[in-house]
Amino acid sequence: MADTRLDPVLLTADLLRCPSVTPKEGGALVLLQTVLEAAGFECHRVDRNGTANLFARFGPKGYARSFGFNGHTDVVPIGAEADWSHPPFDAVREGDWLYGRGATDMKSGVAAFVAAAVDMVQTAPPDGAIILAITGDEEGPATDGTVALLEWMESQGEAMSVCLVGEPTCPETLGDMIKIGRRGSINAQITVAGKQGHVAYPHKAQNPMPAMAALADRLSRHVLDEGTAHFDPSNLQITAIETGNPASNVIPARSEMRLNIRFNDLHSGASLDAWLQRECAEVAAVHGVQIACETRISGEAFLTEPGAFSDLIAAAVAQHTGRQPILSTTGGTSDARFVQRHCPVVEFGLVGHRMHEVDERVSCQDIQGLTLIYSDILRRYFEG
Repeated sequence: MADTRLDPVLLTADLLRCPSVTPKEGGALVLLQTVLEAAGFECHRVDRNGTANLFARFGPKGYARSFGFNGHTDVVPIGAEADWSHPPFDAVREGDWLYGRGATDMKSGVAAFVAAAVDMVQTAPPDGAIILAITGDEEGPATDGTVALLEWMESQGEAMSVCLVGEPTCPETLGDMIKIGRRGSINAQITVAGKQGHVAYPHKAQNPMPAMAALADRLSRHVLDEGTAHFDPSNLQITAIETGNPASNVIPARSEMRLNIRFNDLHSGASLDAWLQRECAEVAAVHGVQIACETRISGEAFLTEPGAFSDLIAAAVAQHTGRQPILSTTGGTSDARFVQRHCPVVEFGLVGHRMHEVDERVSCQDIQGLTLIYSDILRRYFEG
């Protein structure tokens, strides 16, 4: 009997040929909808504000046991195409390597969970529902992607009992890490207002730099926390201090500082915003200047407590790789920060150290291995 399973490597290559640089859909979601509908999935495009999103479900709506996958098909810009060994949207294969923008992050992950889901519904239809929520807005503002999908799902009475996000999570080898949470992220822009003047007549000006230097030192030296059982210590990094002043004999009128805090679950975006505002106010009072602080919270810290869901995934990973994965909360933000408000969420995917690089590439063997793991996770979930 002929093997009718969907080949995840070929599907990855087809996705790589879609130039889906955020916010362009590039044909990627059209391709996936065609594949999924042919396998019996009910599909809906949930586009919002020019962002393309795809919802797909196999099985009854509103079923108590619904396993969800989440991922994205949008990719970051290619950079200088001349620096690539192969055209970034040609999906060239050399030996075990498949080259292309999005090969690691994360068209291969999407192809793997689509192939696993299609294989299951065609060979052993589950007693429940499988839901795929795939966005084209993870690498961009992330305001009209997974957020839009989840809001649409709520309005339609659609729900996932649990969700696996297929982002690349492994530092070195397939199977070495699962993400059970993520740190939060807050960006701040701080402006110290002064009065421009000649450096030879400082009494006629008000230099914003002493206050800015004091504030930068104060924030950098502050220890936010010592970490927790599942999170590293929170981390504040100043990324820029600027005056826009090219002259050496002019006191600048203002100084601006940008910073980012990656924080654990001892804090919230609101608590850190309040702390930054207090620090600015105290330095402003000491130096007699005006300081404004504007913040933007990219995501809150969250943790899916280790338990049945993470154990199930870890068992499947160990079965197919021989490795016991580390349960981690390291790294940047992902769309799991939105999903965690909907249902328990865990992240597991491929090795991620080549993502966003020139000559981004993925191991075809790893794509096949990830697909087998996802298939096993689905089997364990529905049999359990």
